Amino acid sequence: MDVIAFGREIGKLGYDIDRGKAFFQYNPEFLESGQYSKLFPFIFKRTKPVQVFTEYQQDTFQGLPPMIADSLPDTFGNIIFQEWLTARGIQKVTPLEQLAYVADRGMGALEYKPAKELANTTAINIDEIITILEKVLKLKQDTSGAALDELSLLNVFKIGTSAGGARPKILISEHKETGKIIAGDSETSADYNHYLVKLHLDDSDGYNKEKVEYAYYLLAQEAGIDIMPSKLIENKHFATLRYDRQHGEKQHVLTVTGLTGWDFKSQPENSSYENVFKVALGLEVPHKDLQQLFKRMVFNVLFKNVDDHLKNHSFIYNKEENKWNLAPAYDLTYALNPLFTFKTTSRALSINGKRTDITIKDFLVIAEEFVIKNPKGIIKEVQTLIPRWMEVAEELEIPENISKVIQKEIKGIEQ
Repeated sequence: MDVIAFGREIGKLGYDIDRGKAFFQYNPEFLESGQYSKLFPFIFKRTKPVQVFTEYQQDTFQGLPPMIADSLPDTFGNIIFQEWLTARGIQKVTPLEQLAYVADRGMGALEYKPAKELANTTAINIDEIITILEKVLKLKQDTSGAALDELSLLNVFKIGTSAGGARPKILISEHKETGKIIAGDSETSADYNHYLVKLHLDDSDGYNKEKVEYAYYLLAQEAGIDIMPSKLIENKHFATLRYDRQHGEKQHVLTVTGLTGWDFKSQPENSSYENVFKVALGLEVPHKDLQQLFKRMVFNVLFKNVDDHLKNHSFIYNKEENKWNLAPAYDLTYALNPLFTFKTTSRALSINGKRTDITIKDFLVIAEEFVIKNPKGIIKEVQTLIPRWMEVAEELEIPENISKVIQKEIKGIEQ
């Protein structure tokens, strides 16, 4: 399978399902050109021989090198693809077959094209996948909406999505002039605003999670956190502009998990803010990005976003300058269900070796290690926003029983 970025073949990817081995080999011409030399900053060696990977067998990576596995659909998956497989009695496909389905429609800038010599290692056939993909894309081209409203969204939702995550998400593109919306994984033109939409399908949780996330977006903006412009559609669906689609171009983005191979699900020993800062240093991001990362950490702790795991922090590649930057923040929300009682909640990322009862002292240990300027000022700036929660919640008509539970959780922090 060819791995393509920015219209260039970067290398070839192979997978041996019987031996659980993935293979990657750089295209020698790409290596010799010296172009995009920091595209894969860790794990892949910039050498011509084939590189073999056997250590990434966890569910998160499915045997693939982590920066490639970042392209796989996540928990929510691809509705049509899953239905198609189930209808044929196929329980599992190889990761390469999944990537063949992702093709050029995935998140980020990496694209995948099946090579003719790719062996079929299961009962499923790559050509068959390409045929079904063409049918799906035809269906997507015929499916659109006149405007950004619920009916149009649900039409697009029915035909599936390659965005991941635990909640139903769809990718849509809204024409800047006409307002018409189409499925968002087939178009990268600057004529469109490209959104990731988290759908509120029903009230089975007892409240609207998407509204809570929008409230957190507003608070994060007030805190000076770099986050993509977002809005509520029909006062219930959360829509955020995609940072992997900007200026009419695909942006190469990798999560911390994708960059490092640290599994966000099964490796608590690697799941720490210190490690996220170390990745930032390894990527040589500007110091302002470290300041920003510190502010996000403080916001997540104070506003009780405990689900800030390694896949919820990403970096974005600047192909013109061959440099990396911290990507805009995303998935900032109160991640627990406020209608349940939680005695103690453990953070996804530890701070100074702790997952509970974080103090200002713990923040300052991180600040000292990574030379953060004015950390106490940053902490104070975020803390002053705590009373804003109830005001924002009231403006958005979030039910009082929900907003009050969250208010109790986002109290100040000990010294």
